Amino acid sequence: MITVHHLNNSRSQRVLWLLEELGLEYQIKPYQRDAKTMLAPPELRAVHPLGKSPVVSDGDLTLAESGAIIEHLSDRYGAGRIAPAFGSPERLPYLYWLHFAEGSAMPPLLLKLIFDRVKSSAPYVVRPVARAIANKALKSFVLPNIERNLDFMESELRKTEWFAGNAFTSADIQMSFPVAAARMRGGLDEKRPKLMGYLEKIHSRPAYRRALERGGKYDLLR
Repeated sequence: MITVHHLNNSRSQRVLWLLEELGLEYQIKPYQRDAKTMLAPPELRAVHPLGKSPVVSDGDLTLAESGAIIEHLSDRYGAGRIAPAFGSPERLPYLYWLHFAEGSAMPPLLLKLIFDRVKSSAPYVVRPVARAIANKALKSFVLPNIERNLDFMESELRKTEWFAGNAFTSADIQMSFPVAAARMRGGLDEKRPKLMGYLEKIHSRPAYRRALERGGKYDLLR
């Protein structure tokens, strides 16, 4: 039995979605974020030393990192279907997008989240300085990188129906998080119709809806 150590409102929701797409049996061990810090609870450190989610137990294997989890599960249980077969022409773009999600797309979106919080939560006496520093970092580095990433993703979806080609793959599951985060806080709107259409398509998938039912309420952090 596969066990998903599932933290609310986190990347582990993608793992549940993948398992639903694969039609695999699995169980969920839920964890809740601290209401003040929004961090994972210390109990997760008993599962993995980093104390973060997602973590999956598959037999004797305990695996962290969403990209590694999705690649492992897809290759073991869905190779040739939800994951392109080894040596196929589709394999390289599939791997590219599988790792682009966290390696390139998410870092500037995370920085925007951090700097936006700095502007709103800094102590009153230093708030003007904190806001000035945050705004400069956002304007000079963070927002241009988000825009560049979104332009690139939009242009690629003009070429193919899904990120790794014309067939849905688990790379699309992995990419769902940064695209949804961009919609929430990165400026993604109707000016990029391909990305907006991608969100509509994934949200309408039966396996996506089943994963939400299993995993519970899912809201991205603002």
